[in-house]
Amino acid sequence: MSDLLVFAPTGIPEIDAGTDLLVVIGDALARDPHGVTNGDIVAVTSKVVSKAEGRTAPASERSRVIDEETVRIVAERTSPDGRITRIVENRLGIVGAAAGVDGSNTAPGTILRLPVDPDASAAWLRSGLEARFGCRLGVVVTDTLGRAWRQGQTDVVIGAAGVRVLLNLAGTPDAGGRPLGVTAPAVGDEIAAAADLVLGKASGLPVAVLRGLGHLLDDAAPGARSLQYPADRDWFRQGSEEAYRAGFAAGRASAAP
Repeated sequence: MSDLLVFAPTGIPEIDAGTDLLVVIGDALARDPHGVTNGDIVAVTSKVVSKAEGRTAPASERSRVIDEETVRIVAERTSPDGRITRIVENRLGIVGAAAGVDGSNTAPGTILRLPVDPDASAAWLRSGLEARFGCRLGVVVTDTLGRAWRQGQTDVVIGAAGVRVLLNLAGTPDAGGRPLGVTAPAVGDEIAAAADLVLGKASGLPVAVLRGLGHLLDDAAPGARSLQYPADRDWFRQGSEEAYRAGFAAGRASAAP
């Protein structure tokens, strides 16, 4: 790859429950002067997928919805004003704040859960868009997450179809001919972050197209869930305070007569 083009088609309306995303996204791509080309990757924000799936809930039920979406609590903190923030693993295996439940860019008084199955949503969109445009495409579904030990947020891939999300380069030579050890770029997250540079969540730009990454297309590639670390291999399974309390309790138990 020597060149990368990233653009966001315009004219996508507000998405509601039951909206046919294939039609809406396909029409926007068809109108765009860049067109659709073999090897393109289409990035779609999870928010529009969730809206189309009817994943809306009343904002008054936020705590209940977060509990329903949570598999385990990683860390919990209470701010001086009494607000509780939880970092949790949700049912998709994603570790983040509030299980991915979000109230931004939704109708007043509502919140959104993440899509039911982002990999399946990506596969459905890919199949339909390939059929419409007669070319080979990849599709990713993106969402915004924070990162451990880093300020701010970035978009990551939570659903993928026909796109390699991880490149295992272990054993391949570097520029000096030495074999690489554990190098494995999370290209799915890099695709999502690049798409986010042109997306406008508050300005009706929920879809981006990346051109120049055709070498990453792979019909047999696993979905985005393959990027999730199994909990038993997670070095940071608990927050620092939670780990301290667990260790202290274990130490007291082992010292008891």
